[in-house]
Amino acid sequence: MMSISILSLLIFLISLIMMFLSTILSKKSFMDREKSSPFECGFDPMNSSRMPFSLQFFLIAVIFLIFDVEIALLLPIMLIMQYSNLMMWLIISFLFMLILLIGLYHEWNQGALNWAI
Repeated sequence: MMSISILSLLIFLISLIMMFLSTILSKKSFMDREKSSPFECGFDPMNSSRMPFSLQFFLIAVIFLIFDVEIALLLPIMLIMQYSNLMMWLIISFLFMLILLIGLYHEWNQGALNWAI
């Protein structure tokens, strides 16, 4: 019983010493604001928060979210094929792909996929 408490005390002291040493040895600088500030993609945190952001950046982010969800919905379709009626599976899969392709064509037609402006 006594050895368990000594061992736990020893582990506690070692961890305390390690935390103290890491605090002393780390090179933190309060002068470096850019490294300590949060990074938001497309935004500069040092400038005014009222500045407008790029609409094309927003459209690309929305397109990414749409197609990210699409992949999450397409993967289970292959697993469902063996458990469902093949004709219904084909119709539903075709309609789903058709809706996605129409959406992609619409985005392409509107110019949202043009990278060089």
